[in-house]
Amino acid sequence: MAERSWSFSKAFRNLFSGPELITDETWDDLETALIMADFGPDVTESILDALRADVERHRVTEVAEMRRMLRDAIEERLAAYDPTLRLSERPAVILVVGVNGVGKTTTIGKFAKYLTAFDKRVLVGAADTFRAAAVEQLATWADRAGVDIVKPQQAGQDPASVAFQTVQRAIESDYEIAIIDTAGRLQTKGGLMDELGKVRRVIEKQAPVAEVLLVLDATTGQNGLAQAEAFIQHAGVTGLVLTKLDGSAKGGFVLSVQEKTGLPVKLIGQGEGIGDLTGFTPHVFAQQLIG
Repeated sequence: MAERSWSFSKAFRNLFSGPELITDETWDDLETALIMADFGPDVTESILDALRADVERHRVTEVAEMRRMLRDAIEERLAAYDPTLRLSERPAVILVVGVNGVGKTTTIGKFAKYLTAFDKRVLVGAADTFRAAAVEQLATWADRAGVDIVKPQQAGQDPASVAFQTVQRAIESDYEIAIIDTAGRLQTKGGLMDELGKVRRVIEKQAPVAEVLLVLDATTGQNGLAQAEAFIQHAGVTGLVLTKLDGSAKGGFVLSVQEKTGLPVKLIGQGEGIGDLTGFTPHVFAQQLIG
């Protein structure tokens, strides 16, 4: 993960650059910093309770040692979920889901570019056929990433048939990975989940689905998670992709979203450029967050 100057780490830097000894004010400031970083009240409370107990048990009095303990505790909780992408199938078929507006289509372009850096042959499928703009946008990002794309043969083509053609081509032409874009909104939620179910069934006639990645916009925090609840319940999501983590002050959302959903964060987006999507590494993230 590229080195970044995380805006939300400033609150922690300020906190830990104050008095050298732990005071009641230190605890108050830490609680505020955790809430501001969008850890959420429940996670904040449990982190503070555990940290207080550790500080007391080990008779820690210095803020610097408290900081190290906090960083280790956050890393340990982040690492309870395995961020490894399951890409061993050939082809490894990845469905990308999420509500419109979270950066789903651009994420696919960035993900494709990320995979090509590991010398993977990648094919993308534009199965969000309900939005002509989504097809054109994905084609632009596929071109930037230097990967091939399967587009609908006519406007409004059945998404499942585009998904089928994508996997078929991946098998016939020895692509290692097929990434398929899906619709983020239909007229009804039930209709959308039915559509995703159909896409999945059609794919699985040819190859297993390796991953279903749900894209969330980190700047929307808990609200974005509520909007995506239907996908988590019905779409067989295996991992999360968090976009817009650059300067969003929402770093704590990474931990709270894993613990609320029971799903691992597998990729994080830290900017607008095509190289700004990376794999998620708990150790590096905790280091950058707490300093």
